[in-house]
Amino acid sequence: MGARNYLIEGLSGTGKTSVCDELQRRGYQAIHGDRELAYQGDPETGEPTDDSRHEHHIWNVDRVRALVANKDVAETFFCGGSRNFAKFIDVFDGVFVLDLDLETLNRRLDARPDSEWGGGKPVERDLIARLHATREDLPRDGILIDASAPLEQVVDEILRQARQIDPTPDLRTRPPDDGHVAGDASGHHDERGDGGT
Repeated sequence: MGARNYLIEGLSGTGKTSVCDELQRRGYQAIHGDRELAYQGDPETGEPTDDSRHEHHIWNVDRVRALVANKDVAETFFCGGSRNFAKFIDVFDGVFVLDLDLETLNRRLDARPDSEWGGGKPVERDLIARLHATREDLPRDGILIDASAPLEQVVDEILRQARQIDPTPDLRTRPPDDGHVAGDASGHHDERGDGGT
């Protein structure tokens, strides 16, 4: 997919889907991993399972590796959570972990419908609280991104950090769908689209 590929991870409720939507709106190649790559399977073998346990929410490793190997666009952002990220994390040029304090995370989860994972089931909420405390479900060496900031600022920071990993000029796959050129929160515009960093 991209000459440069980045993984955006985080606990449920940290904003991975919103970040992916915003990257797409700005014209970047971004993949909703939880929609396009995920299935229920054994995180070690990849064999499909019939249950819906959190620890069996995995991505198709071969598909991730194939998408990364395709260099048709300048960069691709893979957004979502996977319990088997250790099987493919080595193919990414950078890894970002969306981070929130527990109070903000709980407030976001409170706004979810009960039918959505983490929305209303106490057992899911207890698991999220434990994972927040232990960070056992997250890549250890990822760059932490403060996801409590407004969405535009969160995405600006991810793009700024990506430029520090690889300072190649921004080469989006298409212009933003609203004609907006990315800029900082004050509205300052930079033709490079990286917020002037």
